[in-house]
Amino acid sequence: MILAPVKLGIIGKGEAKRKAYEYLKMIDLKDKALEYPNKLSGGQKQRIAIVRTLMMNPDIILFDEPTSALDPEMVGEVLDLIKDVAASGKTMIIVSHEMNFVKNVSTRVLFLDEGKLEFNGSTKEFFKNKNDRINSFLAKVNK
Repeated sequence: MILAPVKLGIIGKGEAKRKAYEYLKMIDLKDKALEYPNKLSGGQKQRIAIVRTLMMNPDIILFDEPTSALDPEMVGEVLDLIKDVAASGKTMIIVSHEMNFVKNVSTRVLFLDEGKLEFNGSTKEFFKNKNDRINSFLAKVNK
């Protein structure tokens, strides 16, 4: 978690360790600080991957279906962490079919259908939209 930001001069080693432990505590994984990845669950690996990204202090974070490969029991852990990141004001672009999550976390929605941008607007406008294609999509993913 600290190698890249230290090697790239983003942060000093001592500060990186402190920050990493702070993040691990925030995601309830401080006890896993010295564990190898093969000892972690899918949800733990995903949360630590997000923390590694945060350690780089990016201006924008892209999440491409961050919960797609997880067991259903692990999805909540990852979504909670992303909610915390959103609450901190970090700009994120999230590709997701988790529509309840999108509704609660996003400020803007872009909806693509067959490679074409069909909607670009506020989250509120998206979920109240009268577009047949959008409503069909929402009905299918909310089953």
